[in-house]
Amino acid sequence: MLKVGLTGGIGAGKSEVSRLLASYGAVVVDADKIAREVVEPGSPGLAAVVAEFGTEVLTPDGALDRPRLGSIVFADPARLQALNAIVHPLVGRRSAELEGAAGPDDIVIHDVPLLTENALAELYDLVVVVDASPDTQLDRLVRLRGMDEGEARSRMAAQATREQRLAIADVVLDNDGPLEALEPQVKRVWQQLRDRLAP
Repeated sequence: MLKVGLTGGIGAGKSEVSRLLASYGAVVVDADKIAREVVEPGSPGLAAVVAEFGTEVLTPDGALDRPRLGSIVFADPARLQALNAIVHPLVGRRSAELEGAAGPDDIVIHDVPLLTENALAELYDLVVVVDASPDTQLDRLVRLRGMDEGEARSRMAAQATREQRLAIADVVLDNDGPLEALEPQVKRVWQQLRDRLAP
């Protein structure tokens, strides 16, 4: 089994890389998806979040109000730390379960947005960073995701810097250009991963 950490700043295109790798046969363990699962209604994770942040972070039907919670934690590093202290251990346990279910010949891609911030690089055989300039990230967040510029900048500022991410990268995928330029790079990296796994 080859364990690969995949990361990149918000708006860099990590999800697209993850999707392509899954289409080639990778086992993808998506930390964001798991983070949503562990705070679903009725879960111990959601109960812990409500105990910390109050019922104001719930929607009328009892689900987590992500935009409301996001507006609280991205404006206050201490509140973000409190949220991470609840969610990260739950995500870690579930990720380990999913990895444990993979076979010895599988390439397991851990899609982890906060890999750099949480100093997780040593958990993987290698780290792939999807890189885009801050200007490109900002443009995508505003134009494609409909965020207002202030919110986009605050989300970006809450993450590691581009330099910090590149410092832990074993492989860098340049996603500053159009999507068509990304796929050939991902294919090359997939082949490198297959070669590395081959006896």
